[in-house]
Amino acid sequence: MSSRTIAGPARGWEYVIGLEVHTELRTATKLFCGCPNAFGEEPNTSICPVCLGLPGSLPVMNAQAVDFAIRVGLALNATIQRSQFHRKNYFYPDMPKDFQISQYDVPINANGHLELPSGAVIGIERAHLEEDTGKLVHRGGGGRIESAEYSLIDYNRSGVPLLEIVSAPDIRDPEEAKEYVAELRSILVAVGASDGRMEEGSLRVDANVSVRPVGETQMRTRVEIKNLNSLRSLTRALEFEGRRQVQLYEDGEAMLQQTRFWDEARAVTGALRLKEEANDYRYFPEPDLPPVAPDPLVIEARRSELPEFLSTRRAQLADVLPELSRDLRETVITDECWPYLRAALDANITPHRAVARCANELVALLDEIGALSPSRFVEVLALEDEGKLGASQVKVLLREACLDPLAIPELVAKLGFTASDADAVKAMVAEVVASCTQEWSRYLAGDEKVAGFLLGQVMRRYGRQISGSDARQALTRLAEEARAESS
Repeated sequence: MSSRTIAGPARGWEYVIGLEVHTELRTATKLFCGCPNAFGEEPNTSICPVCLGLPGSLPVMNAQAVDFAIRVGLALNATIQRSQFHRKNYFYPDMPKDFQISQYDVPINANGHLELPSGAVIGIERAHLEEDTGKLVHRGGGGRIESAEYSLIDYNRSGVPLLEIVSAPDIRDPEEAKEYVAELRSILVAVGASDGRMEEGSLRVDANVSVRPVGETQMRTRVEIKNLNSLRSLTRALEFEGRRQVQLYEDGEAMLQQTRFWDEARAVTGALRLKEEANDYRYFPEPDLPPVAPDPLVIEARRSELPEFLSTRRAQLADVLPELSRDLRETVITDECWPYLRAALDANITPHRAVARCANELVALLDEIGALSPSRFVEVLALEDEGKLGASQVKVLLREACLDPLAIPELVAKLGFTASDADAVKAMVAEVVASCTQEWSRYLAGDEKVAGFLLGQVMRRYGRQISGSDARQALTRLAEEARAESS
């Protein structure tokens, strides 16, 4: 069974998934007023007549939100265009105006795409600006609206600037959906538009999902799963919903176009309401806001300021190590590792060695200790690259370089790493085996098991000066010479 078909008994079916990712923008104030855009404030304290929609209040556009939208659009390879705000009309307790100001048929960003680590390209239909709603807090009944004793409303979030990024229905399995959101989140954080904190609600996902037989090209009835706030919830919800829909089709039951919720505790989706269409919202142009027309000069200036994205790093790494495994690649292109790896590659350190040291020793050391500059990292690796230090010595030296500010040559002397050539290592090994005559004789006779003992004795005496691999090479060389003399 293909990994892209639905798991379990539903063989022969595939997912069709499109995601709507809502990200709160990192502006100082809300989208249309001067209230602070801050998380964790006391309920209903960051509010004013504008974000509460009181009569006579008028919205004023937040220029920083537009700037963030442009940056995201450029990062998603989208067309930045003149856009128009509309009123999206619906009644719900968390929407004080009974309408939401949003962009409808003319979004600021359109027709982009995002390339995933797997190489798949997912279309971006639009990325538009809108205001967030308030927040309902359900008390009792496990926090679900249908079983709560009562609900409270916090309007602090009302009017917070959102960018809604709508993908094409190009995603074909839950893992790809997870990969898409993770890649998108890295871009939003890189351009400074969002902090990407799903646990705080600043990044939320709605998933549109349908299923169809493998090979079929026609779209079938979809459902929307609302407010998925973790990658784990996203994949679990999609997996459950795919199996549920296949079961309905195979049982001959009708598929309803619904909005559903995800119950994390029970690991099931549940029906909220029938899915609305655009005409249900009675969109009409927002009369109190003019169109947003980004200046082409500003767009080009923002394009020149874009940071280096993960996709760029992948391409650079593929040029020097095309055979590198995906897991290793994704580890070393993170913001944590990349400055060190880039510095090592620029210094012509052997690429495989640089990747190995970044993915293994460096990650562990930065998590545990921190405080190592890329230049010191490269200086240590250069000693290994030049054959002056062995692998085990480099591991010790990297740790000491994090803890001790001494210059690297001084650290090398302090640690006693003095053996720098094969002849010196050979002399040390010869000195040790000369004191282990019985074991040495057995080794020369072909008993490979005794090699571990001999190497252990060498490392016990000279382990801070030579590496295990160098010691083994020297032991092999001594044995070959001894056998040649006796033959």
